Amino acid sequence: MIEAILFMLGIGAACGSVLSVASKVFYVYEDPRIAEVEGFLAGANCGGCGYAGCSAAAVAVVEGNAPPSVCIVAGAEAAANVAAVMGLDAGTAEPLKSYNECNGGNRAANKYYYTGLNTCKAVSALYGGRRECEIGCLGFGDCIRSCAFDAIHMGPEGYPVVDETKCVGCGACQRACPKNILTVKTMSQRLLHMNAEDDALAPCRQTCPAEIDIPKYIAQIRNGDYEGAVNTIRERNPLLLSCGRVCPHPCEDRCRRGIEDEPVSINQLKRFVADFEMNSGKRIPIPCAPDTGKRVAVIGGGPAGLSCAFFLRRLGHGVTIFESMPHLGGMIRYGIPEYRLPKKILDWEIEGILNLGIEARVNAKFGEDFDMGSLAFEGYDAVFMGVGAWVDYNLGVDGEKLNGCYTGIDFLSRLASGEKFSVPRKAAVIGGGNSAIDCVRNLIRLGTEEVWIVYRRTRAEMPANEVEIEAAEHEGVKFQFLAAPVRVVGDEDENATHLEYLKMELGEPDASGRRRPVPVEGSETLLEVDMVITAIGQRPDVSFKESSKRLDDLNITRWNTIDSDPETLQSSIPYIFTGGDSATGPSLVVEAIGGGRRAARSIHQYLTGEEIKPVPKSLFKKNIPGTIFDSVPGVVKTPRAKMTELPVKERITSFIEVDQVLTEEEAIAESNRCLSCCRICYNKDAA
Repeated sequence: MIEAILFMLGIGAACGSVLSVASKVFYVYEDPRIAEVEGFLAGANCGGCGYAGCSAAAVAVVEGNAPPSVCIVAGAEAAANVAAVMGLDAGTAEPLKSYNECNGGNRAANKYYYTGLNTCKAVSALYGGRRECEIGCLGFGDCIRSCAFDAIHMGPEGYPVVDETKCVGCGACQRACPKNILTVKTMSQRLLHMNAEDDALAPCRQTCPAEIDIPKYIAQIRNGDYEGAVNTIRERNPLLLSCGRVCPHPCEDRCRRGIEDEPVSINQLKRFVADFEMNSGKRIPIPCAPDTGKRVAVIGGGPAGLSCAFFLRRLGHGVTIFESMPHLGGMIRYGIPEYRLPKKILDWEIEGILNLGIEARVNAKFGEDFDMGSLAFEGYDAVFMGVGAWVDYNLGVDGEKLNGCYTGIDFLSRLASGEKFSVPRKAAVIGGGNSAIDCVRNLIRLGTEEVWIVYRRTRAEMPANEVEIEAAEHEGVKFQFLAAPVRVVGDEDENATHLEYLKMELGEPDASGRRRPVPVEGSETLLEVDMVITAIGQRPDVSFKESSKRLDDLNITRWNTIDSDPETLQSSIPYIFTGGDSATGPSLVVEAIGGGRRAARSIHQYLTGEEIKPVPKSLFKKNIPGTIFDSVPGVVKTPRAKMTELPVKERITSFIEVDQVLTEEEAIAESNRCLSCCRICYNKDAA
């Protein structure tokens, strides 16, 4: 018995020795943080994070291959705890959410009937799917069956609807969808996306320079979700109050309802929800990504600069706006009259942008108060130039320097700054664009007895917005068409007394497609005036280029714009980007806003070390083939919402805003006129 016990002890000692040696030879260290991290995860082992269970996810976090927010179920508190274990700042990690851009569903015609397996994957294997729309939803619900969180259901129109409150961004629906209709993105990824040829885009959305999801926000208005509509617009346009007042709405030119009826009043609906937020007494929160530590200098506080700054800040970058004027706003402050865009409304809108944490330095002129050297010294990583088109063109005729002679933008900006003018008895404004119309309507309100528009072509060729021309006519402005000014006549005190012009007749079309005006010999005519304003166009001021050797390599075009790639807006100096009038020349406010976001995307790519390039299959100023129709069968005509205006007698004696906002009843009725278009689908039964 003793021998047996001793034998067993010997075997045990031998085994212990072997195990001791083996533990040294085959020892595998496990980082204790793995267990700590795993303890803070949900323990569901659902695989929604992309790893094979919580243990694998914990290992990925410790190895630096996954963020503290890896668990899609546990939530923000777990992410903060995991970050604490790793010695990191969890920040405000952006959640992934699933989005469906297709809203056609059952409205899309079938190109064949299918009687096989009721799955999207099976149907798509046959000629790309049964629907006529090549990218549209097939409607069999593979995505719904894939979702473990009951976050997707099939809507009444036959396309999936995502419940964002339940969606955890696991990506199962995206992987299940063979048509790439469902995409899982963060807020930043959505802000950075530009229109592409294979997107589900209605014609109005394709045409909008800011790329706003127009059908979506109109549907939200129809459903009474005004905050949702504001958020939808603001995802692409931070100046919705301003744009709702001054945008000439090119989107409405592509509205399918307008083919058979009057187009939907898209811009009035935008203004309705913008005013709803402003008048609600609270601001709708605007989320921003975690701080990146990168800093960008935005030169110019106009619509392009404000837009670029807004999107850069939302992407997590630090932004400082440098503005040469006393207040931000650029041309929408100093070029748009008070009766079209009241300054208090613009101030409210700009305040909301700055509240995101954007610094603004006013009365700071580039090339005088600061330059590229001082920006580099302050540590800015990139620069956006939105210097605007502030230099007016002159006529180049005798007498245009006489007392009482002004240029358009100079006159408008001085008036907007509060400068008092000696009110003329009779005035002539030369030009046919929006600036010329703004000048004459201002003069009417100042009390000028007789105000003329002098234009070298006919009314049909005037580039100003039709509604503005009509408003000027209603307010008593006189028009002298087919008239080319040749000199300004003055008295002995060098005060303007007359404008001399030649009568014209239209010849053959020129490069713009408009018939070229040809002078009629011997037709010189004098128009009695004591003020002449030349509003024939403007260009950017690029004199700043001479202020710094750092700008020697900055290329300028013959139109005095900053030479840049039209899609990425990167200049010839890699860290300098541009947008708005300084990139395109004088253009629409909404064009500048869209350019600001496009530049912000490129700057973000530059700051994060990515290749600066457009989105694949970029749609950029094109339309998707097959989506622009000649007819829209089935549409029943219904009247478009009319713009309510102040009576003429009331408005010409003050600078009170002329155009009024739709009532809620009118807005809902107008939203019901929308056909809810997608690429080729539309709702024939819209009211």
